Amino acid sequence: MTIAAILQNKGTEIISVGPDQRVGEVVKLLADRRIGAVPVIAGGRVEGIFSERDVIYRLAQDGPAALDRRVSEVMTSPALTVEKSTPIMSALALMTQRRIRHLPVVEGGAVVGLVSIGDLVKLRIDRIEADAEAMRLYIAGN
Repeated sequence: MTIAAILQNKGTEIISVGPDQRVGEVVKLLADRRIGAVPVIAGGRVEGIFSERDVIYRLAQDGPAALDRRVSEVMTSPALTVEKSTPIMSALALMTQRRIRHLPVVEGGAVVGLVSIGDLVKLRIDRIEADAEAMRLYIAGN
């Protein structure tokens, strides 16, 4: 199973920001949309990823002045990305090893989606539950 399966169920809506947007503006976007991260895109390419963690680290360093900074000054860059063909277990391993929770999905350098660790875990759990149900039915002789 690949990342493409997640995007098929989740959809490919991409909420993104530009590198020159102000941190305070993007924090409001994260809060309004109830999301934890957004890709930072310029010229159709992923420049980085801006997450809740980036905000916390910069606030701890600069205080409230961090909210007036440009996203490009605060984002994590370069962003780790995956392709639609990436196996889910490979993406999960990458996220676990690098301690990240969001991965932009790219094709030919362009962003085509964003997956979270929650998306990956949910798909794995759904698959395990479906396999368990199939096994119960098989054992029951149905």
